[in-house]
Amino acid sequence: MSAIDAAMNLVALGLIVLCGLVWLGRRQTRSTLDRRLLRAVFSALAALGAVVCGLRGIWPGSLLLLALVAWLAAKDSAVGSQPRADGGGDITAREALAVLGLADGAGRAEIVAAYRRLMRRDHPDHGGTPGLAARLNAARDRLLRAGRGSDVLSRD
Repeated sequence: MSAIDAAMNLVALGLIVLCGLVWLGRRQTRSTLDRRLLRAVFSALAALGAVVCGLRGIWPGSLLLLALVAWLAAKDSAVGSQPRADGGGDITAREALAVLGLADGAGRAEIVAAYRRLMRRDHPDHGGTPGLAARLNAARDRLLRAGRGSDVLSRD
């Protein structure tokens, strides 16, 4: 097998791995931990392939695999930079009502029902973002802590 054939095989393998990662990234049923674990495994394999290609003198394949490793590392660092779990600070009752889509004077049952409806749609395990889920949690906690009813807005 010539060096060009080996490089072409590695490029094809890299493209297959890249397509697989794009496919995994589009699936919303996988948890974030599963995706990060798969990215770590693919990254380790790509780094090993880059070293082997470099030692054999197949520089294009080595550079392509190193680019794949860098892209995977950038994806992991983007996942780690999610918003804070506490929703980013205090939230006013008026903001909390807006986040949950409620009107003034909403009762405890309405607050809980709106929270559950939105969390089913926007939970991070179902395609939502951690920042939005934290915001919903903060809104629910603020309204339930302040008490329900028309006096909620007077406590800001």
